[in-house]
Amino acid sequence: MARKKSKVCYSGVGGQAVLEGVMMKNKDRYAVAVRKPNGEIDVEISNYQGILEESKVKKIPFVRGVFNFVDSLILGMKALNHSADFYEEEEEESKFDKALNKLTKGKGEEVLTTFVMLLSIVLAVGIFIVLPYFISAWLQERYSIMNESIIAVIEGGLRIGIFILYVVAISAMKDIRRVYMYHGAEHKSINCIENGLDLTVENVRTQSRQHKRCGTSFLLFVVFISLIFFLFIRVEQVWLQAVIRVLLVPVIAGVSYEIIRFAGNSDNKVIVAISKPGFALQRLTTREPDDSMIEVAIEAIKLVIPEESGADEW
Repeated sequence: MARKKSKVCYSGVGGQAVLEGVMMKNKDRYAVAVRKPNGEIDVEISNYQGILEESKVKKIPFVRGVFNFVDSLILGMKALNHSADFYEEEEEESKFDKALNKLTKGKGEEVLTTFVMLLSIVLAVGIFIVLPYFISAWLQERYSIMNESIIAVIEGGLRIGIFILYVVAISAMKDIRRVYMYHGAEHKSINCIENGLDLTVENVRTQSRQHKRCGTSFLLFVVFISLIFFLFIRVEQVWLQAVIRVLLVPVIAGVSYEIIRFAGNSDNKVIVAISKPGFALQRLTTREPDDSMIEVAIEAIKLVIPEESGADEW
């Protein structure tokens, strides 16, 4: 029988699913556990302080969320690249790789990763922020809709629809389905320690695969908060409306971070209610993991919680 520990509401542990593995992080310490092709589990342990390290700026409410979001992207890409290294086929270095490494003094992979991350951010802002605005503006002109509030709601609805369609579309990919299973293992492991249980496969298996602090919920909060912000923008020029939306992205991210941070450490009925749409969407971005995936998640999370007494220190 599993030994029940003291009830825990918040552990401070966050994570991310990677290719055939899980990354777990607590404060500056993180661990990446990956199931290698030969069946063994490889674990990498390191520290990551972030782009501003211990700067006081990262402790300012509504501002810290922007930097934490950027840090999560950087660390997430780093963990993802680490896991992908185990599954890349050996091939001769291309002329492009050689030229890039020569130009960057051996830092070609870092430069390319940074470029891909920045391109991803630009595409995400373009598709989920700017595109819905232009579609709603076209609908406003096409059907002579004069009520600005209705247009704002239409824009928000389009943004939510595009986001959900994107999540559903990529879930059809085989590799993404396995990543979603590891995503479920990550959540179950965190829920296990936050519910005061020993980290065993049996205990983790019984946990929910949904979690309040999930990045999926954060992105959904971003979509909803953007609807509220954009509702009050009253500018005639189309180009200026688009620019303002882009400039407001960091502000929206900061507000969304504070909400999800509070939600992760609260059982308030209002917070639980506004978290439910995120939980519903997590049914798409997480899947039930098998025991081998749970084992990988446990290996990662064990390395970012206190070794002396386990989860009950939180």
